[in-house]
Amino acid sequence: MKLVPLEDRVVLKQLEAETTTASGIVIPGADKEKPQQAEVLAVGPGKTTDDGKLIPMNVKVGDKVVFSKYSGTEVKLSDKEDDKVTIVRQSDILAIIED
Repeated sequence: MKLVPLEDRVVLKQLEAETTTASGIVIPGADKEKPQQAEVLAVGPGKTTDDGKLIPMNVKVGDKVVFSKYSGTEVKLSDKEDDKVTIVRQSDILAIIED
């Protein structure tokens, strides 16, 4: 299944949570918190204002971003557990991670 986001929506794939702390302690599976970092998989065309102007998107496919913790809608693409994506509005993206 392929998702094509509308307006200013973005499809994100959450990055894997760290399984070891900086000091080397292994975090059990149940105690791992979902990361707020994700990779952009698809981007909508942008938001159209009331007067018909298109506001372009600031993120692009492949960007790594930080997004609001409780934002978006999680969508399961198939029966696989790791095949979930999150759809958010561009305004829910807080920052782009640059290497």
